[in-house]
Amino acid sequence: MREQLAALPNELKQYLIITGNYWAFTLTDGALRMLVVLYFHQLGYEALAIAMLFLFYEVFGVITNLVGGWLGARLGLNKTMNLGLLLQLVALAMLCAPSHWLTVGFVMTAQALSGIAKDLNKMSAKSAIKYLVPKGHEGESTLYKWVAILTGSKNALKGLGFFLGGVLLTLFGFTGAIFAMLVMLGVVWILSLLTLNADIGKAKNKPKFKTLFSKSRAINLLSFARMCLFASRDVWFVVALPVYLATQFGWQHWWVSGFLACWVIGYGLVQTQAPRITGHKKVGFLPTRQAAMWVTALTLFTCLLAKALTLNVFMQLSLLIGLLIFGFIFAVNSSLHSYLIVSFADNDGVSLDVGFYYMANALGRLVGTVLSGWVFQVFGLVACLWVSVALLAMASVTTWSLNKK
Repeated sequence: MREQLAALPNELKQYLIITGNYWAFTLTDGALRMLVVLYFHQLGYEALAIAMLFLFYEVFGVITNLVGGWLGARLGLNKTMNLGLLLQLVALAMLCAPSHWLTVGFVMTAQALSGIAKDLNKMSAKSAIKYLVPKGHEGESTLYKWVAILTGSKNALKGLGFFLGGVLLTLFGFTGAIFAMLVMLGVVWILSLLTLNADIGKAKNKPKFKTLFSKSRAINLLSFARMCLFASRDVWFVVALPVYLATQFGWQHWWVSGFLACWVIGYGLVQTQAPRITGHKKVGFLPTRQAAMWVTALTLFTCLLAKALTLNVFMQLSLLIGLLIFGFIFAVNSSLHSYLIVSFADNDGVSLDVGFYYMANALGRLVGTVLSGWVFQVFGLVACLWVSVALLAMASVTTWSLNKK
């Protein structure tokens, strides 16, 4: 096995190491998110209070993506990736504290570190890929495939993490589950320090701090569309949906985590197949029109789903089937976006553009998370869906603007 690995091209070996890091991190991140939602719901916290536990996670994710891209260009993406793994270990260690320490403020602080860690890790992984593929049309095709595989497999692992979180909470309790993840990720961090090449993605010219904000029209439009897209998902998926399934349908914790895990795994598998679904060889490798068409389709479908639930038409069946269709269309949208930003990014200092873009992504998650708790608590799940429709409409208009010169 070691000889076979040594025989691989260096670029492919580095891609596998980066992907492995991303997978391991994502598994713990998905499990931690589900553990926090279910554990604090079990303790009697209301939806808005649970959403607030993720407030710092998302706020610091916004800041990290903006500053992290600059750090990656100056220091190298290997350093920012390993720093992300280390910060996640610190966050997990904090949550292993005695239960009476787990106040809202303490958990929010740990989640802040986890948010910084997650976005350092993601920015590093997605930026590094551009340096590992050949240039030219064949390279662009490979880039689309590698980005789709990384993004899709990450979400499949995140789904597995959701399920793992619910199962570990049931079997070992909150502290036992956190400790198990801490040990696993610690091994991954040590291996990453030993094997990941130095200076991947370090810019030739040291970027100044003022270069954090993108001056590219295409990246600005794509970033705003991404913000609306992910806010539209999280406004009903992050807090509202798990709590609704547990309270209205009477599902047990492992049922909720298992269903959402299957949803995210399927979502990730669709993302890996996005190049096939969109016909990447026929779109000139810059499928802006396809991205606009897919987000418009998502907007129309979400509107139909919201209308069906408003009229109380087969509520449970409509919601479950609607989730599957929503996940399929959203997955293709997300994969197209992930490819477009890496393709649009400037070759020298890719992480600056990617960091700015994922800053908008994190801002969308922040808006969606807060709205998910507040709108659900005050107005209910159906209202969350109508807010999702409004956000998707804005994403559609913005994405169509990419096709205008």
